[in-house]
Amino acid sequence: MAAVLGALLTLLAVAWALALPRMVGVAFYPQQFMAAVLALALPLAFLLLPARRDSERSVVPWYDLVMALLSLTALGYISLNYPSVVNLIFAGPVQAWLPGIIVILLLLEAVRRATGWALVVIVVIFLLYGLFGNVMPGRLQGRAQDWERLAGYMALDSNGILGLPLSIAATVVVAFILFGNLLAATGGSRFFTDAALLAMGRYRGGSMKISVVASALFGSISGSAVANVVATGIVTIPMIKRDGYPAHKAAAIEAVASTGGQMMPPVMGAAAFLMAEFLQMSYAQVVVAALVPSLLYYAALFIQADLDAARLGISRVADSDIPDRKAVRGGLHFVLGFAVLIYGLFALNWQPERAALVACLIVIGTSFLFGYRSERPRLRQILRTVPATGEGVIDIILISAAAGIVIGILNVTGLSFNLTYALVQLGGGSKLVLLLLSAVICIVLGMGLPTLGVYVLLAALVAPALIEVGINPIAAHLFILYLGMMSMITPPIAIASFAAAGIAKASAMATGFASMKFGWAAFLIPFLFVYSPTLLMVGEPDDIALAITTATLGVWLVSAGLAGYFTMRLSPVMRSLFVVSGIMALIPANAFPFAVVTDIAGVATGVALMIFNWRQARAVPVEQ
Repeated sequence: MAAVLGALLTLLAVAWALALPRMVGVAFYPQQFMAAVLALALPLAFLLLPARRDSERSVVPWYDLVMALLSLTALGYISLNYPSVVNLIFAGPVQAWLPGIIVILLLLEAVRRATGWALVVIVVIFLLYGLFGNVMPGRLQGRAQDWERLAGYMALDSNGILGLPLSIAATVVVAFILFGNLLAATGGSRFFTDAALLAMGRYRGGSMKISVVASALFGSISGSAVANVVATGIVTIPMIKRDGYPAHKAAAIEAVASTGGQMMPPVMGAAAFLMAEFLQMSYAQVVVAALVPSLLYYAALFIQADLDAARLGISRVADSDIPDRKAVRGGLHFVLGFAVLIYGLFALNWQPERAALVACLIVIGTSFLFGYRSERPRLRQILRTVPATGEGVIDIILISAAAGIVIGILNVTGLSFNLTYALVQLGGGSKLVLLLLSAVICIVLGMGLPTLGVYVLLAALVAPALIEVGINPIAAHLFILYLGMMSMITPPIAIASFAAAGIAKASAMATGFASMKFGWAAFLIPFLFVYSPTLLMVGEPDDIALAITTATLGVWLVSAGLAGYFTMRLSPVMRSLFVVSGIMALIPANAFPFAVVTDIAGVATGVALMIFNWRQARAVPVEQ
């Protein structure tokens, strides 16, 4: 049953993305399509996810079958009768509120099974606000709604469950998850891991660099930090530990590398597609803006891995673990799929889902023609990706539907405006205070939530306040996405770090704090591009080039200070000087008045420190 529902979900999403109903002359409301997708996803959740998250499922209990059937019936009714029922929302008839209540209650239970209690509690708080917002004090007072109208509005309106987040998840995300599954089935994932091994394995700390490169490549497709940790960490973490690296640091490197994949162009994670819709700009513009910050993020991690390896004396990967160059070269055809994807997105301006589906066809065709490592996929392996994709997107679809409830409450109660006003007032008109306050909110709200859910919440709650004080909209949305993403590696609830710690058999909290050290760039760089959008490729070419150059030097200096090594070990004083000069160099010259002075001072001091350390190292005998 699950396989059938999963396959139907995938095929329905593909048909909608390719506009097949319109081609055959059949017209549907988009909300009918989304209700149909949710009508398949909710029963899938009850069939596959046990009521206790830590238990194994061997048989489906009767009550889960009942809930699966009930959700299919309620959402099927909404999908089929949407044109007539949607106009009755505010009249509150039984045919509007009864399916609404069933869908909301079953959705909350499915979200609890998929992600835990955190998002459920947040959604319930918002629903209670929708019912009793009039009793809130001051600026947070909202327009209370009666429960019949609220239930119908949440289930039927385009600003509720069947809203923008679910639309993106049901089309774009499904297409890209299918692309990732096809790469795994045809050997593409193995090719990229082998390519990372071949490229980095012969250098010092090669295993750590392999982890960074492989996770960046895989994470940009998967869009899930935890899925990335599990997929690549099983290979990379034991390899890093074998080289003598501490277990908690091995896990931390993998967690940070996997988390950053969600911000790594050209594919990025599901949140990037939502950002393009929220900002009413093309996905290509989002990718261009995210490019430099993501490269600085990975540069910081890569440099720290390299310098840590030098400090600890960790050498290259054993020759027996490095694949044959000729064998890896045989998988270069997988790059063609990415090339078509990028060309479709940027040159032809295709919709992301269309570009991903064409890339899927390229991967299938080239795999059957060339294979990888003398193996070609079987048709059965390709067909299995269809139900696997439907089953794999359950959590994203559920999170998106739940996020629609939050957005609906913000709209129907007026809380969106009131919250923006309250945040701006709390910031006292200071951009820096508001940014610091927003950063704390981003990290706290994000604890225990997947990145897509974090971003939707923050885009509705925090981003409007940042835009209100004059921050560039794309900078505001990337700011909340970066800081929200960092909740994945920030204790006390750091689910990406904890997943990596489980594989490494290391302390979860030690892994979390080590992850914060390795991922320092993501805590600092968002503040910099808010004050100077040159790091987002906004501005004059000369200013952009200067900002990128000095930022790269700054990342190198700070990473050396944190690693405690440049060309030789650094004393505590030298480490502090490296960090301070690096932060000064990171600040773009046009970030604020006289910022050019701190920029020049940082660059000059940093270069002087590098030369001094290099000359010190040359004076030390080789034996030492």
